[in-house]
Amino acid sequence: MERNCVWDDLLAQKRVADFLKHAATTGTVAHAYLFVGPTGAGKKTAARALACSLFCDDGGCGVCSICHRIRNGKHPDVHVFRPAGAATYMVEQVREVIHDVHLKPVQASHKVYIFEEADRFNAGSANAFLKTLEEPPDDVIIVLLTRSFDAVIPTIASRCQIVRFRPVPESMAIGVLIERSGATQDEARIALAASDGVISRALDFLESPVRRKTRDATVELLKRLPLMDGHDVLLGARTVLSEAKAPVEMLKAAQAEELAERKELFGKGISTKPIEDRHKRELTAREREGVTEVLSVAESWLRDCLVMSGCAPELVANADDADAIEEVAAIITPRAAVSAVEAVARARRRISYNVSPQLAVEAMLFDIQEVLRCPR
Repeated sequence: MERNCVWDDLLAQKRVADFLKHAATTGTVAHAYLFVGPTGAGKKTAARALACSLFCDDGGCGVCSICHRIRNGKHPDVHVFRPAGAATYMVEQVREVIHDVHLKPVQASHKVYIFEEADRFNAGSANAFLKTLEEPPDDVIIVLLTRSFDAVIPTIASRCQIVRFRPVPESMAIGVLIERSGATQDEARIALAASDGVISRALDFLESPVRRKTRDATVELLKRLPLMDGHDVLLGARTVLSEAKAPVEMLKAAQAEELAERKELFGKGISTKPIEDRHKRELTAREREGVTEVLSVAESWLRDCLVMSGCAPELVANADDADAIEEVAAIITPRAAVSAVEAVARARRRISYNVSPQLAVEAMLFDIQEVLRCPR
């Protein structure tokens, strides 16, 4: 499949792509959108494609420097936000955004603000944001992303144009990964399982030996859990999280190089605060992705034990570890397997409430260990 423009990245979302592309072409882009759909459906990809269509001289060609910077999160007029507080957007965070909204674009004709997890606005942060969301400056476009429309505060949702995304069929996602990376079908399924079904992250996973090593370490830890003592569990948690942080160190080196190049081009007196702010957001996102990937690998492996115990081996995602999964499936009950999967969900919730990832993963591993030792 040849990709001719940024809209070709939206798999199984032709209706959405046509709608947004038409709006950008005809100058009828809404001031605020709420993109609703499951993880991996391409909501953030669509938001960035919309920015490319508005900023790019060729309507979002996908190959120019402008499109490249937007798609890689490095354009100064495209801002991506996540909740800064414990499972919620903070009022102070929203006020900083409101201040920035009223500044002129740095390079483009517009500014695009993308808010992940829009369902995590609370009453205070939502009220602080409502006026800006309803009447932003003419050159500002706000895109909110959420998995569930019903979870978004009604006063937020009512001020946005709703765009719904379909789930991407697994067979289509696997086909894309195979075509773009040369991976085998089993490798593609493993990458999707580790990346929560997000194709762009799965492609990065396949291209990253470090991330594949982290996945392997997580699987090996799960297999050894029943035989480990408490000290070994704590050491195992520390090891996999250390592995997950390796890409962060690589990103820090790349960021330092970018800052040095900018100072060399424009002089040491040039303000680097916008770049440093972006770098900080990138590091936070990369750290979060690393921990999330460990949890996703654990969840997929445990789900494989569940489906294998239900005599559905064709649904196993981690086919390279089928023998170990089959051994666990032979003795674990569906109820116990579900209990183990729920331990991962609890770890996700704890981290979303700003519990230390180290503590959350340690607690998760002890819970899973208890299930694997008494799988009935």
